[in-house]
Amino acid sequence: MTMDEEGGHRASVIPILFLIMLVYYGVAPFWLVASIGIWYYSLNYLEEGGHLDSWNFDRVLGIILMARTNRGKSLLEYVSRNRKFWRGFGELSIWVCFLFMAAVVYLISASLVSSLRNPPTEVLPATDVLLIPGVTSFVPFWWPIIALVIALLIHEYSHGIQARAHGMEVRNFGLLLIGPLPVGAFAEPEHLDMSIAPRRERIRLYAAGPSINILATYIVLILLSSTAAGLVAEQSGVHAAAIVEDSAADEAGLLPYETIIYIDGHGIGDRDDFSEVMEQFSAGDTVLLTVLSNPIEGETRESRHLNVTLGDRFEAVSERCEGNASCIEMLDSPSPGDPYLGIYTSDGTSGILRFSYVVDEYGVFSPIFLLSFPMSFDGHVMMPEERAMLGAGDGAIASALGTDGMLMLFDFLFWLMWINFLLGFANLIPIIPFDGGHIVKDTSHSLLSRVLRGENPMKIEMLANKFSYYTTIAVLSIVVIPLIIPLFY
Repeated sequence: MTMDEEGGHRASVIPILFLIMLVYYGVAPFWLVASIGIWYYSLNYLEEGGHLDSWNFDRVLGIILMARTNRGKSLLEYVSRNRKFWRGFGELSIWVCFLFMAAVVYLISASLVSSLRNPPTEVLPATDVLLIPGVTSFVPFWWPIIALVIALLIHEYSHGIQARAHGMEVRNFGLLLIGPLPVGAFAEPEHLDMSIAPRRERIRLYAAGPSINILATYIVLILLSSTAAGLVAEQSGVHAAAIVEDSAADEAGLLPYETIIYIDGHGIGDRDDFSEVMEQFSAGDTVLLTVLSNPIEGETRESRHLNVTLGDRFEAVSERCEGNASCIEMLDSPSPGDPYLGIYTSDGTSGILRFSYVVDEYGVFSPIFLLSFPMSFDGHVMMPEERAMLGAGDGAIASALGTDGMLMLFDFLFWLMWINFLLGFANLIPIIPFDGGHIVKDTSHSLLSRVLRGENPMKIEMLANKFSYYTTIAVLSIVVIPLIIPLFY
């Protein structure tokens, strides 16, 4: 065996050992590691056989397939013909990106500080760090993967538009794939055009991708709000969103998300009706509740009757507040003898109201808070019980789509907003090869050129490269340290 053959043999063995270590140390599940291994060696075989070259494909970082295409170039020429407008958009994109980049650095720095003060004890699974549709525990497959393809296309097409608006040729478009999953996309300008372009024009090009994703986030958020307004409670009544332990409702056997439609024969249409009827009773009274069973999609809800002996609201609130007068006052200052059922009420739109609350409360910052929804609800936009309570409203679109159509539209728009924001936000992490890293590198070069006017251009280039390198290392450390802290506990 020659030295080259030995080297090739070692190169093929190293990935196998690395994959085995991932499984052995529990970093990733066996099925995921096995799939990556099969994909890696399939690409290796196709590359050695010359098939990838014949298809105009390349392999990147061992497991990423770079698939190129010339399709879309004629549309690019048509869209980018108003060069003055797109250059203005590129200039605005720079300032948008700097603003959001500052937010990115602040949030990851705050995460580091929080991790150092209160070290997490559980290691976050690798599958959850990667945020891969269908693999990450809280990211389902179909809607996120469709949203990811759309977000990647508009991201890279925006880069391509800026390139053409500034006279640069675009050689190819393409996707970066790991198996069937797109993990990136690209617009490939001519290298010479990029290298000789003024730095300001390059910064516009880099900024255009993240900014279009951020813009798309807020456009989709408006559409999402309109869709949410078209969903209403399918069943009138008061829903027991949660049951207080050892309360009257708990002892009577009322279950979470059951719907109260009658109290002692009095119809309950909403929370106001519930409050008015409850005022007729006192602590110790026994009332008959007529309730509908938990909402499950596709199943008919059944009614049942419960006899409930009402508790004393004053005693319950006093116990909860431990006798604190200001706390009791904050909870509506109940009087001794006031009836107490012991439920947290909802009118059936709690899932939508939670979404509306976040948007109304946090405004432009709401996408940051909406990112946590899938994590909180195990990959769902809202709890399944809350979703099953919803129905289409009376609007023209809601009537045309029906309940299933409106919920599907809501899911799609939510994930489109979620993916666009995450893609734009993540690309502004000031690390090469992200767009944020390229923006920092070219911006630092421009600033150094002004400060060190008259200095050797090679020296300025070297200083800018050093600044970009150390910025990348520093930010990468801030991102990685919170992830590895649990390994030491």
